[in-house]
Amino acid sequence: MRDETAIRPHGVAPEGDHLAGLPAENLPALPSVSLLALQFLGWVAAAPRTHADVMDAWRSTCPRQSVWEDTLIDGLVEFEAGTRNVVLTALGRTVLETGHHS
Repeated sequence: MRDETAIRPHGVAPEGDHLAGLPAENLPALPSVSLLALQFLGWVAAAPRTHADVMDAWRSTCPRQSVWEDTLIDGLVEFEAGTRNVVLTALGRTVLETGHHS
């Protein structure tokens, strides 16, 4: 379950974020993610990744290792418009930059 009490560090959104300049009480809570999810976000951020790359490297049949599905559901990654590339969302970048994990 996601920790809804967490807020962004320093009470502001990162530069370029569509939430920049909003006071802390108006910002959504950052999702608490596993260390494995942080590793996945770093991997996605490090180089262009296609859906096939993600499936080759991160697919798991173990229900306890659903990092791809969890990060997609939490809105941390998405498909780049018009492509099969997987990219971080603004929220995913924020979580990666702050190292916010459970």
